[in-house]
Amino acid sequence: MSNFRIGQGVDFHQLVEGRDFWLGGVRVDHHKGALGHSDADVLLHAICDALLGAAALGDIGHHFPDTDAQYKNIDSKLLLARTRELITEKGYAVVNIDATLCLEAPKIKPYVPQMQAIIAQLTGVTIGEVSIKATTTEKLGFVGREEGVVAYASVLLEKAAR
Repeated sequence: MSNFRIGQGVDFHQLVEGRDFWLGGVRVDHHKGALGHSDADVLLHAICDALLGAAALGDIGHHFPDTDAQYKNIDSKLLLARTRELITEKGYAVVNIDATLCLEAPKIKPYVPQMQAIIAQLTGVTIGEVSIKATTTEKLGFVGREEGVVAYASVLLEKAAR
């Protein structure tokens, strides 16, 4: 059995007027926000799915279903904290996280250091082990029309020493 496990996650949310836009645990200034049962933080959701997948624990919908009222408008930082607890219970620790946001606007570069700090604190790694990048779709598709946002995440877990 390997001491290392790789996981990948992806999340999509529609962008709508009248919602706060949460990315990586940070409220981003924008005229639209992501629509979802929780706060719809696509970046934290993709990271949760990557962590859960690496530990073979299913997906975010299994652990935090959108049919459960207790998760209505929940802060996704709480979901990521609980996800870390789940992988820790299974004997794993996070080594690093690499994530990509796909959106036309707004530019997220000013928010990245705060996102990295939040994600690092919630997952037990250093800021240097959390990579967050962004790209556009060059105006193509639903992301290009600013109708939605997508996040991809890859993680590496290591079996904790006993």
